[in-house]
Amino acid sequence: MANILVVDDELGIRDLLSEILFDEGHQVELAENAAQAREARQNMRPDLVLLDIWMPDTDGVSLLKEWAASGLLTMPVIMMSGHATIDTAVEAVKIGAQAFLEKPITLQKLLKAVEQGLLRDQVQQALLAAAPKPLSSTLSISSLVDSETTATPDVHQSFELDRPLREARDAFEKAYFEFHLAHEAGSMTRVAEKTGLERTHLYRKLKQLGVDLTRSKRHS
Repeated sequence: MANILVVDDELGIRDLLSEILFDEGHQVELAENAAQAREARQNMRPDLVLLDIWMPDTDGVSLLKEWAASGLLTMPVIMMSGHATIDTAVEAVKIGAQAFLEKPITLQKLLKAVEQGLLRDQVQQALLAAAPKPLSSTLSISSLVDSETTATPDVHQSFELDRPLREARDAFEKAYFEFHLAHEAGSMTRVAEKTGLERTHLYRKLKQLGVDLTRSKRHS
């Protein structure tokens, strides 16, 4: 599904997170300090990073600043700590972290944060790729469709970007999944492969967005 880099100086934490993420179908790379994290970031180009704040050489917030300043913060980063203050968490988010997990990390919170981080990154990348060059308050989903899929139903949908971010994101995500469901004739397996989501997470996301699954099957 995704390439995930786990950066933590505690061996037990690295092994636990690696096992959980691997069971979810992800590829996992481990780093125990900032030096190894820098090398892994360069070599594997992770889709998401789980980054511990307190590490012996360079702390996670400093590494986050370094990546942001050098243009390397191109992936979602989720900060982790068992002792960080609220100010530290807020600082990390301001720098560019997408979420903060407090240790001990529960399975449910970890999977939810990872899922949201990966999905948010996919939507942001799609928006960047589809956004028209002239400044406009409207984004058309038809710009996401290539010449071979122009006959796919319901792809010519426009989105008003002059609205709260959450509403705009939910509207885009719903159209995004409806497009893939129609294109894949309602096959959840193929949609899961195309969108990079595990089937259970995909079903939950579609239900949350109010996507009509029977409608996509009628188009098949």
